[in-house]
Amino acid sequence: MRLFFCVAFCMLVAACAAPEPAVVSAPAPGSAGGASSAPASAGNPQSQSYAEDLMAYLGRLRTMNEAALAGEAARMRRDASDLARVKAALALSLSSQADEGDIIELVEPVTRRSAANDVRAMAVLLNTNAQERRRLRQRAANAAGELREERKLAEAQKQRAEQLQQKLDALTDLERSLASREAQTR
Repeated sequence: MRLFFCVAFCMLVAACAAPEPAVVSAPAPGSAGGASSAPASAGNPQSQSYAEDLMAYLGRLRTMNEAALAGEAARMRRDASDLARVKAALALSLSSQADEGDIIELVEPVTRRSAANDVRAMAVLLNTNAQERRRLRQRAANAAGELREERKLAEAQKQRAEQLQQKLDALTDLERSLASREAQTR
Protein backbone atom coordinates (compact mmCIF):
# COMPACT_ATOMS: atom_id res chain seq x y z
CA MET A 1 0.00 0.00 0.00
CA ARG A 2 2.88 2.39 0.72
CA LEU A 3 4.08 1.92 -2.84
CA PHE A 4 0.60 2.81 -4.10
CA PHE A 5 0.54 6.02 -2.08
CA CYS A 6 4.06 6.97 -3.17
CA VAL A 7 3.19 6.39 -6.82
CA ALA A 8 -0.08 8.29 -6.40
CA PHE A 9 1.71 11.22 -4.83
CA CYS A 10 4.37 11.26 -7.57
CA MET A 11 1.72 11.14 -10.30
CA LEU A 12 -0.17 14.00 -8.70
CA VAL A 13 2.99 16.07 -8.28
CA ALA A 14 3.87 15.40 -11.93
CA ALA A 15 0.38 16.44 -12.98
CA CYS A 16 0.75 19.65 -11.00
CA ALA A 17 3.91 20.47 -12.95
CA ALA A 18 2.02 20.29 -16.25
CA PRO A 19 1.69 23.51 -18.26
CA GLU A 20 -1.99 23.78 -17.29
CA PRO A 21 -2.40 25.84 -14.09
CA ALA A 22 -2.85 23.76 -10.93
CA VAL A 23 -5.25 26.23 -9.32
CA VAL A 24 -8.81 25.70 -10.46
CA SER A 25 -11.66 28.13 -10.30
CA ALA A 26 -15.21 27.08 -9.56
CA PRO A 27 -17.25 26.39 -12.71
CA ALA A 28 -20.18 28.58 -13.59
CA PRO A 29 -23.48 27.24 -12.30
CA GLY A 30 -25.13 24.90 -14.77
CA SER A 31 -21.98 24.42 -16.86
CA ALA A 32 -21.07 20.93 -17.97
CA GLY A 33 -17.52 19.75 -18.37
CA GLY A 34 -14.91 17.15 -17.56
CA ALA A 35 -14.47 17.91 -13.86
CA SER A 36 -17.65 19.67 -12.97
CA SER A 37 -17.14 20.26 -9.28
CA ALA A 38 -14.40 22.36 -7.78
CA PRO A 39 -12.40 20.92 -4.90
CA ALA A 40 -13.96 21.63 -1.56
CA SER A 41 -11.82 23.14 1.14
CA ALA A 42 -12.43 24.77 4.47
CA GLY A 43 -11.03 28.08 3.24
CA ASN A 44 -11.25 29.48 -0.24
CA PRO A 45 -12.33 26.74 -2.67
CA GLN A 46 -10.52 28.47 -5.52
CA SER A 47 -7.11 28.38 -3.83
CA GLN A 48 -6.77 24.60 -3.60
CA SER A 49 -5.80 22.44 -6.57
CA TYR A 50 -7.42 19.13 -7.34
CA ALA A 51 -4.16 17.39 -6.41
CA GLU A 52 -4.15 18.99 -2.97
CA ASP A 53 -7.82 18.16 -2.52
CA LEU A 54 -7.26 14.53 -3.52
CA MET A 55 -4.26 14.17 -1.22
CA ALA A 56 -6.19 15.67 1.73
CA TYR A 57 -9.10 13.36 0.93
CA LEU A 58 -6.74 10.37 0.78
CA GLY A 59 -5.39 11.34 4.21
CA ARG A 60 -8.95 11.32 5.62
CA LEU A 61 -9.70 7.98 3.97
CA ARG A 62 -6.66 6.32 5.53
CA THR A 63 -8.17 6.81 8.98
CA MET A 64 -11.44 5.06 8.07
CA ASN A 65 -12.41 1.43 8.67
CA GLU A 66 -13.95 -0.88 6.02
CA ALA A 67 -17.55 0.14 6.74
CA ALA A 68 -16.72 3.84 6.66
CA LEU A 69 -14.82 3.41 3.38
CA ALA A 70 -17.81 1.64 1.80
CA GLY A 71 -20.13 4.40 3.03
CA GLU A 72 -17.83 7.11 1.73
CA ALA A 73 -17.60 5.41 -1.68
CA ALA A 74 -21.41 5.16 -1.83
CA ARG A 75 -21.74 8.83 -0.87
CA MET A 76 -19.26 9.92 -3.54
CA ARG A 77 -20.98 7.80 -6.21
CA ARG A 78 -24.11 9.92 -5.87
CA ASP A 79 -22.21 12.84 -7.42
CA ALA A 80 -21.63 12.43 -11.16
CA SER A 81 -18.57 14.67 -11.40
CA ASP A 82 -15.18 13.30 -12.41
CA LEU A 83 -13.67 14.38 -9.11
CA ALA A 84 -16.35 12.55 -7.14
CA ARG A 85 -15.87 9.42 -9.29
CA VAL A 86 -12.14 9.47 -8.57
CA LYS A 87 -12.78 10.02 -4.85
CA ALA A 88 -15.21 7.07 -4.79
CA ALA A 89 -12.59 4.95 -6.55
CA LEU A 90 -9.98 6.07 -4.02
CA ALA A 91 -12.22 4.96 -1.16
CA LEU A 92 -12.85 1.62 -2.85
CA SER A 93 -9.18 1.09 -3.59
CA LEU A 94 -8.35 1.36 0.10
CA SER A 95 -10.99 -1.22 1.00
CA SER A 96 -9.83 -4.83 1.00
CA GLN A 97 -13.37 -5.95 0.20
CA ALA A 98 -13.80 -3.81 -2.93
CA ASP A 99 -14.18 -5.29 -6.37
CA GLU A 100 -11.65 -4.07 -8.90
CA GLY A 101 -14.39 -4.00 -11.54
CA ASP A 102 -16.20 -1.29 -9.57
CA ILE A 103 -13.06 0.82 -9.39
CA ILE A 104 -12.37 0.41 -13.10
CA GLU A 105 -16.00 1.22 -13.91
CA LEU A 106 -15.70 4.47 -11.96
CA VAL A 107 -12.39 5.76 -13.35
CA GLU A 108 -12.25 4.46 -16.90
CA PRO A 109 -14.58 7.16 -18.29
CA VAL A 110 -12.50 9.82 -16.50
CA THR A 111 -9.30 8.51 -18.11
CA ARG A 112 -10.84 9.01 -21.56
CA ARG A 113 -12.18 12.51 -20.96
CA SER A 114 -10.21 15.71 -20.84
CA ALA A 115 -10.71 16.20 -17.12
CA ALA A 116 -8.39 18.36 -15.05
CA ASN A 117 -4.84 16.97 -15.23
CA ASP A 118 -4.75 16.12 -11.53
CA VAL A 119 -8.05 14.26 -11.63
CA ARG A 120 -7.19 12.44 -14.83
CA ALA A 121 -3.74 11.46 -13.52
CA MET A 122 -5.26 9.98 -10.36
CA ALA A 123 -7.92 8.20 -12.47
CA VAL A 124 -5.21 6.66 -14.66
CA LEU A 125 -3.27 5.59 -11.57
CA LEU A 126 -6.35 4.03 -9.94
CA ASN A 127 -7.33 2.32 -13.19
CA THR A 128 -3.86 0.84 -13.62
CA ASN A 129 -3.73 -0.22 -9.98
CA ALA A 130 -7.15 -1.88 -10.13
CA GLN A 131 -6.29 -3.75 -13.31
CA GLU A 132 -3.04 -4.95 -11.74
CA ARG A 133 -4.91 -6.09 -8.61
CA ARG A 134 -7.43 -7.91 -10.79
CA ARG A 135 -4.61 -9.63 -12.68
CA LEU A 136 -2.88 -10.63 -9.45
CA ARG A 137 -6.10 -12.01 -7.96
CA GLN A 138 -6.66 -14.03 -11.11
CA ARG A 139 -3.12 -15.37 -10.92
CA ALA A 140 -3.63 -16.29 -7.27
CA ALA A 141 -6.88 -18.07 -8.09
CA ASN A 142 -5.17 -19.97 -10.91
CA ALA A 143 -2.27 -20.91 -8.66
CA ALA A 144 -4.68 -22.10 -5.95
CA GLY A 145 -6.50 -24.26 -8.53
CA GLU A 146 -3.22 -25.74 -9.73
CA LEU A 147 -2.17 -26.42 -6.15
CA ARG A 148 -5.47 -28.23 -5.46
CA GLU A 149 -4.94 -30.37 -8.57
CA GLU A 150 -1.36 -31.16 -7.56
CA ARG A 151 -2.52 -32.15 -4.07
CA LYS A 152 -5.19 -34.44 -5.53
CA LEU A 153 -2.60 -36.00 -7.81
CA ALA A 154 -0.14 -36.45 -4.93
CA GLU A 155 -2.87 -38.04 -2.79
CA ALA A 156 -3.80 -40.39 -5.64
CA GLN A 157 -0.13 -41.34 -6.07
CA LYS A 158 0.20 -41.91 -2.33
CA GLN A 159 -2.85 -44.19 -2.32
CA ARG A 160 -1.50 -46.09 -5.34
CA ALA A 161 1.87 -46.50 -3.61
CA GLU A 162 0.13 -47.83 -0.48
CA GLN A 163 -1.88 -50.32 -2.58
CA LEU A 164 1.27 -51.49 -4.35
CA GLN A 165 3.08 -51.82 -1.01
CA GLN A 166 0.20 -53.95 0.33
CA LYS A 167 0.38 -56.20 -2.75
CA LEU A 168 4.14 -56.47 -2.40
CA ASP A 169 3.78 -57.38 1.30
CA ALA A 170 1.14 -59.99 0.43
CA LEU A 171 3.43 -61.50 -2.24
CA THR A 172 6.36 -61.51 0.18
CA ASP A 173 4.20 -63.29 2.81
CA LEU A 174 3.06 -65.81 0.19
CA GLU A 175 6.66 -66.45 -0.89
CA ARG A 176 7.70 -67.01 2.74
CA SER A 177 4.80 -69.38 3.38
CA LEU A 178 5.66 -71.35 0.23
CA ALA A 179 9.32 -71.50 1.22
CA SER A 180 8.41 -72.73 4.71
CA ARG A 181 6.08 -75.40 3.25
CA GLU A 182 8.88 -76.65 0.97
CA ALA A 183 11.23 -76.81 3.96
CA GLN A 184 8.67 -78.80 5.97
CA THR A 185 8.00 -81.30 3.16
CA ARG A 186 11.65 -82.24 2.76
